[in-house]
Amino acid sequence: MTAPSTYGLSTQARNLQWLLTDLVEEVPGVNSVAVVSSDGLLLLSSEPGAESPQGRPKGPRGASADLATIVSGLGSLTTGAAALMDGGSVKQTMVAMEHGSVFVMAVSDGSLLGVHATPDCDMSVVAYHMALFVGRAGHVLTPEVRSELRQSMEKTP
Repeated sequence: MTAPSTYGLSTQARNLQWLLTDLVEEVPGVNSVAVVSSDGLLLLSSEPGAESPQGRPKGPRGASADLATIVSGLGSLTTGAAALMDGGSVKQTMVAMEHGSVFVMAVSDGSLLGVHATPDCDMSVVAYHMALFVGRAGHVLTPEVRSELRQSMEKTP
């Protein structure tokens, strides 16, 4: 896995990158992870490798921007659906597909955590580790850190 450089980032931003990297490397079946701001901009990404052991791209179309777009869209769609149904705030969304799953979980202040996983992943384990990430990252994802992360993603080739 390649990740954006942490050189020059604050301790909080580096810790968030470390938490994201840990999620990808430690949870079986996780292909890629993205954190998206409330306005749909990519803040953090695992930048998936070229292919999975099955020969398929590890992330949607192999690009973190695609996962960020999907996460943002699903977040918006489910928030709208919850409002129409008087369901309150959306905690988690899961889409199971033939060749994988996508999970979306609210982090803080409208930010979203998205995970693309293999079809054989243990969904409860993925959801549990996402909740751990959200619990650890939510209070750190301040407006200042979000701005710093956005700028660092813009610099990443």
